[in-house]
Amino acid sequence: MIVANSLTKRYPGGFEALAGVSFEIRAGELVLITGHSGAGKTTLVKLIASIERPTSGSLVVNGQNLSALRRSAIPYVRRHFGLIFQDQKLLFDRSALDNVLLPLQIAGLPHREAVRRAQAALDKVGLLKREKANPIALSGGEQQRLAIARAVVNRPTVLLADEPTANLDADSAADIRRLFADFHRVGVTVVVATHDQAWIDHCGGNMLRLAHGRVA
Repeated sequence: MIVANSLTKRYPGGFEALAGVSFEIRAGELVLITGHSGAGKTTLVKLIASIERPTSGSLVVNGQNLSALRRSAIPYVRRHFGLIFQDQKLLFDRSALDNVLLPLQIAGLPHREAVRRAQAALDKVGLLKREKANPIALSGGEQQRLAIARAVVNRPTVLLADEPTANLDADSAADIRRLFADFHRVGVTVVVATHDQAWIDHCGGNMLRLAHGRVA
């Protein structure tokens, strides 16, 4: 599913965010990427999502070597991913339903089917009754759940998240952890970069620990 071999990411100025990282994540696994601040967690998530490219080494996802992929092919690769980042990039001038509809509209799904699937995704995260509300009217936890609904509406095989419980209160963070566990139970591969100690203590999956850009 996701295989990294001697993966290295070096930024201008010589800073090496990742240095020779190797690992394998199998289909259907739940994996937490953990480590101190600056360990390379976010960089690794961005590489897996093809937001950035490695300096050297290989990163293979679903049989495709992302480091050798043409840029024109990247949007097609990303269709297999549901991506959730701290900067949720919600559209604050549109309703919750419209936010979730957007990926389906881009994919060209017929409107009636798109609405049905978007409402199902909102229902899954407990926001169906707020479908007409704009994100500004939602709490921080609800905004994060909205971002998750948008990420899963295309039925991705991999759910990839960077610190999805950061800046949330304990109850909201627990709700997010339960949602990810639910997706894992139905066979979605879940990869989460986190420093959430409650999640780390009760992972229910595997952990990839990074320290100073290397596997600890």
